[in-house]
Amino acid sequence: MKYIISLLYFFLFFFTKAQISHKSLQLSNAALSLTGQHVIYDPSYYKIPYPNGDLPSDKGVCTDVIIRAYRLIGIDLQKEVHEDMQAHFNLYPKNWGLYKTDTNIDHRRVPNLMKFFERKGTVLPITGNSDDYLPGDIVCWDLGNGITHIGIVVNKKSNDFKRYLIVHNIGNGQELSDCLFDYKIIGHYRY
Repeated sequence: MKYIISLLYFFLFFFTKAQISHKSLQLSNAALSLTGQHVIYDPSYYKIPYPNGDLPSDKGVCTDVIIRAYRLIGIDLQKEVHEDMQAHFNLYPKNWGLYKTDTNIDHRRVPNLMKFFERKGTVLPITGNSDDYLPGDIVCWDLGNGITHIGIVVNKKSNDFKRYLIVHNIGNGQELSDCLFDYKIIGHYRY
């Protein structure tokens, strides 16, 4: 009986791993590496270089986790979002009253990242099934009162082994949390 149960766990583990691409695992590992850095939650507007610009390494918000993790695997979301917004500005949210792009902030806004991932990545189903959220996936939440949030699913499981954990910054710096279903999910992407 123990042999059969062990075999079942092996096949479940192998099947799940087979669904996760190398790039997704790289993104997961990049996000996990960010949790070792001390970062103060700071939503201030910063003037940053373009392309490949970033805030001071000890500052940031939830979007900066996404930006830094992708940068670690060779993708500059500042440049990618800016170029897509320039070409398709009318498709992006107008929540901030802008009439043109701003390379300092556009990629640091959750609704803009959602639109970018919708346009350039894969939109995945929003479900209540934790098995649908794999390492490397991007998840967006509505925290209420017009506040949105974003994080990366990583290859570490919750204490009960029922779901993967999230790397995000919701005010405590870049942290690893068991929070997938703590807020209303409004976006699920793979890029």
